[in-house]
Amino acid sequence: QVQLVESGGGLVQPGGSLRLSCTASEIIISTWPMRWYRQVPGKEREFVAHIGIDGQAIYSDSVRGRFTISRDNAKSTVYLNMNNLNPEDTAVYYCNRARYDLWGQGTQVTVSS
Repeated sequence: QVQLVESGGGLVQPGGSLRLSCTASEIIISTWPMRWYRQVPGKEREFVAHIGIDGQAIYSDSVRGRFTISRDNAKSTVYLNMNNLNPEDTAVYYCNRARYDLWGQGTQVTVSS
């Protein structure tokens, strides 16, 4: 069974950077559009970024210009580079196969001084 595994979360100070990774087991994801979402307790899951199979990216207004989504198909991995983080970015971040109910377990990102 295919699994998505996120990593790279942690505690970072405001203005800092993190890189999240999402690796798929058992399969090469070169034909999958992929997305990152995030969720804060008590709120709905929020779209963050999308990357197509051609590498074209789409971002939410709240992260555009600060976050970059990319992919390495040979490694079956999708990345989310996050710069200039602020406390409002604190959430559990999930990767997702676009338009499918396939999710990772999430990785916690906490932005705090």
